Amino acid sequence: MLRIAHEDGKLQIVPKIRLLKANPARKGFVSQEQFKKLIGYLPVHLKPLITFLYYTGVRLGEALQVEWAQVDLNAPMIRLEDEQTKTGQVRTIPLTPELVAMLKASTKEGNKVFDGTNIRKAWASACVKAGLGVQEPIDKMGNRRYTGLIIHDLRRSAIRNLVKAGVPEKVAMTISGHKTRSVFDRYHIVDEADVLAAMKRVVSAADNSVKILSESDSRQTARRRLTA
Repeated sequence: MLRIAHEDGKLQIVPKIRLLKANPARKGFVSQEQFKKLIGYLPVHLKPLITFLYYTGVRLGEALQVEWAQVDLNAPMIRLEDEQTKTGQVRTIPLTPELVAMLKASTKEGNKVFDGTNIRKAWASACVKAGLGVQEPIDKMGNRRYTGLIIHDLRRSAIRNLVKAGVPEKVAMTISGHKTRSVFDRYHIVDEADVLAAMKRVVSAADNSVKILSESDSRQTARRRLTA
């Protein structure tokens, strides 16, 4: 804006602005085992929504807009229209067999697919019971403040799971709705287990290479003996 004003002659000089350092990315994510435990403490009406968020990484606000006309359980997929997405782009979201079964069993009351009634309160309660959060007292009136896993952490979990499953990053970005690589990288969390697993794959590949070379040498030695 300042550069444009300078170009239009409304500013003589462009002031220098030092940008603040970006906050470190949250590290919160939930494993498959933790998720199965968490989902058991959620009310029935929230389970399809939370399952959808966990496996696809779709934003909560986008998911709550989905209508039944956008769902194809035979494909199976959900089509997000451009006016429903943060990036303004149409997206096709694949569905897991577990979620398809949930949606088929749904009563389909109203046009909206997912019910987010009392989601914040129910989420906090379920996370506390699953050991993924705590309710801390903040005053003498008995009011409490929740800290721990947040709903948006499901988005980070989905991205991490997609990449670990071997889904190409471009495809993972398309599913989750990330438009830029820089933002996607802040959500793609690499933990110690990822690093250790990577080294195990390197060692395994090296061992296989040595084995192949050894077998090749043995065959060459055998051929030389036969022709001697």
